[in-house]
Amino acid sequence: MLADRKDDDQRHGAIDHFSELPDPRILLKTTHKLVDIVAMALCAVVAGADDRVEIATYAKAGEAWFREFLDLPGGVPSHDTFERVFALLDPDAFGKCYVDWVRTLISIPDELVAIDGKTLRRSHDRSNGKSAIHMVDARAVHCGLVLGQVKRDAKSNEITAIPALLKLLDLKGCVVSVDAMGCQKDTAEQIVEQEADYVFSLKGNQGNLHKEVELLFQDAKNNDFKDPPHDSFTTVDGEHGRIETRRYTAVGDVNRFEEKNKWAKLTSFGMIESKGEVDGNITVETRYFISSLPSNAKGFAAAARGHRAVENSLHWSLDIAFREDEPSKIRARSGEPRDYSSLGSQPD
Repeated sequence: MLADRKDDDQRHGAIDHFSELPDPRILLKTTHKLVDIVAMALCAVVAGADDRVEIATYAKAGEAWFREFLDLPGGVPSHDTFERVFALLDPDAFGKCYVDWVRTLISIPDELVAIDGKTLRRSHDRSNGKSAIHMVDARAVHCGLVLGQVKRDAKSNEITAIPALLKLLDLKGCVVSVDAMGCQKDTAEQIVEQEADYVFSLKGNQGNLHKEVELLFQDAKNNDFKDPPHDSFTTVDGEHGRIETRRYTAVGDVNRFEEKNKWAKLTSFGMIESKGEVDGNITVETRYFISSLPSNAKGFAAAARGHRAVENSLHWSLDIAFREDEPSKIRARSGEPRDYSSLGSQPD
């Protein structure tokens, strides 16, 4: 009984949030309510639908169930209607409705929010001088849910996309993990201002910062970690014939770092030493991090490993399930993208 009531609340919560979505169609010539189309599409995608045809098939099969909470004055829309309507929607407005809805579904405190970018490799349009689209995603790792996305036209703009994405999110009590591209002082300050903590990966693009952290750990290793105080944690994983050993080390002595005060709430440094073995071949990799978390190796390990969920789970799903890297098939005969500006007159 309680489960049924909770499901009913979630369905109506989605309807309430997406009822604020602006309708781009000419309303006098519409057959289907916009919120009905969106609600059916959301349910279909959650259930595994990958394209407009599968969405329409799912909606038709579940018509009796949908009528329990949707009006459906024109019945179930065709797959062409789903395509036309979603092509007309304002993506920013849709994203806002989605983020507001998602906030009601999860308990965000203590969540790990992984921020990472992905280039849609075949989204470029060379004939019109347009570069490939670069998406920056925020994923709640523990509950496996995308919290929001921001689109940019080039990977270099990920630095500006991350702050814009963070503004959409309620991060209080969360830990935010960001790869090296987003390791910026302003981003750290924004995360702390939003009452969250951060774990940033370092690479050579950070210049002196990366070198100083690397030297700190090298000196500590040469001294058998007698100084500074540290905490370590080791994991061993084996699958597909590969044995992976990772040693996580956290150091809380950040006072010797010259730019300590320029990084908001900088509390610890982290190092991951990874050794992979396959058929006798051994590879070794060392990565460095800065963080506002206390010097705790297990907490650092949870954040660092959780961040990989964006690449291993989200990006894999987008590529394989949604075929995001495939070229768009929505093309006019001339090879240009279709112009949907006149579709407001269609009876959708």
